[in-house]
Amino acid sequence: MKNWREVLTTYTEQTSQYLKGRVKKTAIVAATAGAIMFSGSSAALANNEFTTVYYVYMGDKYFGTISNPQIIEDMVSEELKVHGESYDGLRMALSSDVSFIPEKLFNDENKADDEATSSEFMKDITVKAEAAAIKIGNEPVAFLKDEEQAEEVIKELKLQYLTKEEWEELEARPDILEPLPDLKTGETRLLNALFSEEVTITKEKIEPEEVMSVKEAMKLLQTGTLEEKSYKVKEGDVLSSIAQDFELETTELLDLNDLESNSMLKVGQELKVNEMKPFVDVITNKEEYKKEKISFEQEVIEDSSMFKGEEKVKQEGKDGERTVLYHIIEENGDQVEREEMEEDILKKPVKEIVVKGTKDPTIGDGEFVWPAVGGYVSSEIGYRWGKMHKGIDIARPSDRTIKAADNGKVISAGWSNGYGNKIEIDHQNGYRTVYAHLDSISVSVGETVTKSSEIGIMGSTGDSTGVHLHFELFKNGKLENPLNYVKQ
Repeated sequence: MKNWREVLTTYTEQTSQYLKGRVKKTAIVAATAGAIMFSGSSAALANNEFTTVYYVYMGDKYFGTISNPQIIEDMVSEELKVHGESYDGLRMALSSDVSFIPEKLFNDENKADDEATSSEFMKDITVKAEAAAIKIGNEPVAFLKDEEQAEEVIKELKLQYLTKEEWEELEARPDILEPLPDLKTGETRLLNALFSEEVTITKEKIEPEEVMSVKEAMKLLQTGTLEEKSYKVKEGDVLSSIAQDFELETTELLDLNDLESNSMLKVGQELKVNEMKPFVDVITNKEEYKKEKISFEQEVIEDSSMFKGEEKVKQEGKDGERTVLYHIIEENGDQVEREEMEEDILKKPVKEIVVKGTKDPTIGDGEFVWPAVGGYVSSEIGYRWGKMHKGIDIARPSDRTIKAADNGKVISAGWSNGYGNKIEIDHQNGYRTVYAHLDSISVSVGETVTKSSEIGIMGSTGDSTGVHLHFELFKNGKLENPLNYVKQ
């Protein structure tokens, strides 16, 4: 018997219950007729012969009687063959179950009407393709020619995110759960490859045009369906760039958000955007065993005797080393979780200790240094030539470099009448020093200077009788004798 007869001879539960009632009723009618005939004449019963007719049903629709089911079977077989040839050999079937209910009747009773029944039957049949449906959850999504092609699609979906070697190794594993061998350093192993939802293959009857090729089904499952999401506008965003990022036309983005083409966007504004979401995601679980360094920590010690910005390494840091086993979860090839399962410390790291200065370079410490390179005091503080000489003069140095007597900030640097080129430094602690008659100045107002740093070159500018440095010192605004604070 041809394959399609599996369909023709299979009753649905509804059809079966419906037909049981009809058969029971027919049996009662037949029994009653037999009883009447028997009581009239046993000879009449002996002279009559029985013939078998078949009641034809498709689903629960009745079409009439037929003398031989083969008449219908042959017609249906030819119809399925024609459709199969039209659709590249697809397996075809009737869309509804067909059944034949036999009944024996006397020859002189109702006879089968082959022509009328088969004609009405053929007018009413519809042919579908028998396909293998890939279901995501309970929803059929893609239809393939057969189960083999459906399984190929499922395999290819996973192979988008697995190597051929990983797939073969996974398939070769025994079904019985056994401990896997330990990984070697640098090795990664695939534990499983699952779908985010249940994926099953079922048999379905569909329109032949709905059957896909493996390539078409792959594209459909990967492309998925449109899902509405929201996007928050960032600085610099424009409508066209947002539309491009989400593979939309600008007009589509405008329609989604009821906007005009000249609408102004605001930072933080939320826009509706459509994004393609795959029907199902491939989730892989992996484990990785690797050796990696343990970065050393740094400890900072503050030192008030060192200036801010200065630092020195008290102890060199050294990286440690460990082996670690990771459990990794990937979704469509993208890592979404990485968890440490085990670690083994091979070498502990050595902490780096750094000493950093906290001293403010703009504040002097009150201990002054000789502001010149050598030289002697050619004139002290006091009255001279009828007027006050406010500082000391230092002459004949071994080097004409002028140095800051202490840390501080330059508050004056330039020409100052009788002083000539003059520098004034505020030491931010109540002290202030003045350097005059300089040949040149190498600092500027607002600049921070540190003790003993070069600030200029000794000269004879302004009211000067020769090359020397005129040096003054003030404490809280009061003139002091520099020789009480500096020594050669």
